[in-house]
Amino acid sequence: MNLSEELAKYYAELTYEDLPEDVISFTKLCILDYFGSALAGISKAPIQMISEAVGEFGGNPQATLLTGGKSSVLNAALVNGASSHIVELDDIHKSSIIHAATVVIPAALAVAEWKKLSGKDLILAVVLGYEICFRIGEAVSPSHYHYWHNTATCGTFGSAVAAAKLLHLNEEAFINSLGNAGSQAAGLWEFIEDGAMTKQLHTGKAAMNGLLASLLAQKGFTGAKKILEGDRGFFNAMSDVHDGSKITRNLGNEYKILENSFKVHASCRHTHAVIDLAIEIANENNFELEDIDHIDIGAYKATLEITDNNDPRTEYASKFSVQYCTALALVKKSAGLDDFGGGNLWDATIRGVMDKVNVALDPNINANYPKEWGAKVTVVLKSGEAFRKQTDFPKGDPENPVSTEDLRNKFVKLATSLPEESRHLFADRVLAIESMDNIADLMAELNTNVQYI
Repeated sequence: MNLSEELAKYYAELTYEDLPEDVISFTKLCILDYFGSALAGISKAPIQMISEAVGEFGGNPQATLLTGGKSSVLNAALVNGASSHIVELDDIHKSSIIHAATVVIPAALAVAEWKKLSGKDLILAVVLGYEICFRIGEAVSPSHYHYWHNTATCGTFGSAVAAAKLLHLNEEAFINSLGNAGSQAAGLWEFIEDGAMTKQLHTGKAAMNGLLASLLAQKGFTGAKKILEGDRGFFNAMSDVHDGSKITRNLGNEYKILENSFKVHASCRHTHAVIDLAIEIANENNFELEDIDHIDIGAYKATLEITDNNDPRTEYASKFSVQYCTALALVKKSAGLDDFGGGNLWDATIRGVMDKVNVALDPNINANYPKEWGAKVTVVLKSGEAFRKQTDFPKGDPENPVSTEDLRNKFVKLATSLPEESRHLFADRVLAIESMDNIADLMAELNTNVQYI
């Protein structure tokens, strides 16, 4: 069997009853975490632009737009996928370098609402979507990541898989869906050079394109049978080094979703280990900011490639500046959503500390990436005294986990478009979503309670 056929067999055989309890519980946390990020993003200008465009396009009222009203399932996946990525607090899988929630869950929710499917149906689809996009991401990482945004490219497969399960595609149609998902997989990192809004288009289109692939496959629309390993397929076209064996290694005996990480800082994940360490140094030692002579950061290559920016000019760019994030953490002792707003971008104290930050490749840390997303931070005072910290795993990784209560509090803090009482009730509903007969009821409740701008 080729890779698509092997994945199709696994996809077709997996049922909700096969899922261990810890997988079900963890998946519900992923869904809750998705809603927090998505609701926090709906008022942001790029999301409003996409939503306005969708309103101009029109569409049958099949699924809820988190920005208000209903539209086609494709438009819902686009808007809701974009909104869940913009505040930089969505989940992340280390080895595949994929934010799965922002592409898998919007597509799955749109179909589940449209077809009036159950919470159990949704959970199973999300597990499958995460599983397969993570495996594809692992097979091409890290070389693929240099030019391509894995969440956009590999994530397209994930949204296709989740939608396929909810649409009850057979194995042949599933293979066709993968084939057409792979041909739509795109997302270049060039946007990072000028802080363009394209990153939100990446996730929205990945959710939308994967869903489109499955909707077409349902009608008999064919796709490439060897989209992954074919001579002109995904592996050869989009990665210098790839390992197809990772696609099926231990498939069916483990659940990749349990390897997922949650974000506690509102910035690019490549800055999180540094932020954790800087906050610890600031909290554990008694020194004044003006006493700092310099700060040395040791990191892996992707940290430098994606976040080495010593002069961010926009709030969004500051989230992709390890220098800024280090300074913010030392000055504010936090790096939450509110810390990146207001006047902090041009705060003289933060800018002064940022000018003292030196970032360099650490060979040992780099050798362990992407299995470990570690960092070293050394704060050296003018007196010569130095404070050093190192970590292999940022907070929120499975090896350094956050609790259910942490994630619930995160949702309540992010979902400010809901009245506070409604936030707690909605969190309760999501954390018991397996008992829900109709996802459309959940989305109707959300649409009723969200206070739109």
